[in-house]
Amino acid sequence: MQLKLLAVGDVVGVPGVRFLSQHLRSLRKQYEIDFCVVNGENASVVGLADSQAEEILDAGADVITLGNHAFANRRIHDYLDESPYILRPLNYAPQRPGRGWGVYDTKAGPIAVINLIGRCNMNFGPDNPFLQIAPLLDKIDAKMCVIDFHAEATSEKLAMARLLDGRISALWGTHTHIPTADCRVLSGGTGYQTDLGMTGPSEGVLGIRTEQSIANFRGDLTSRYEAAPGPCVLQGAVFTLDGDTGRCLQAEAIEIC
Repeated sequence: MQLKLLAVGDVVGVPGVRFLSQHLRSLRKQYEIDFCVVNGENASVVGLADSQAEEILDAGADVITLGNHAFANRRIHDYLDESPYILRPLNYAPQRPGRGWGVYDTKAGPIAVINLIGRCNMNFGPDNPFLQIAPLLDKIDAKMCVIDFHAEATSEKLAMARLLDGRISALWGTHTHIPTADCRVLSGGTGYQTDLGMTGPSEGVLGIRTEQSIANFRGDLTSRYEAAPGPCVLQGAVFTLDGDTGRCLQAEAIEIC
């Protein structure tokens, strides 16, 4: 049996959460989606509140993944331990709240979802994801396994996908908020896109007010980032998976405005 999985790029600010809530269920119906993973780490622009996590799940997400702002909002810490439907990067220190992977029931059988974070050009020191992932995959019994790799460098994301090609069903990148034109199925049967893009204001800079981003690059003192005004976009990808083999049969980038 086949499973259609929708992966949605980083949700940015209140406008992004609102736009997701307005469109996700109709998008699921349009593409006949069976399972949906949404990256929510920028729902508060920097971080995610527990109330926003509930909004994203209510909107139609089955699992929420995070990234480098996973612990920015302290109100989410207890929620990370309590809810099996929100994941923080696996390769953070084990004493941090939450979990980095989970297995979920679908019509095509169980699917494992893993959240990883990259190290290249990031201002922190998580454990090496290339060393962390293999022992975990050896323990997972599910045929279908997908990874949200939250990373800055395109080379790090593609290298991880090449390493795991044929061992997992799909890997997509998040974090840079710009969709890449390389959504495809790799030779070993793993679906891949370097970066999904984002869900949120399309007229700013990566969802942030333009003047704040410019001020930051000028070296000015800046205030806390705010979501940009104006129209929004939802970007992501649909992966069609074979529930019996775990292989990806088709990968398609999507965008709605």
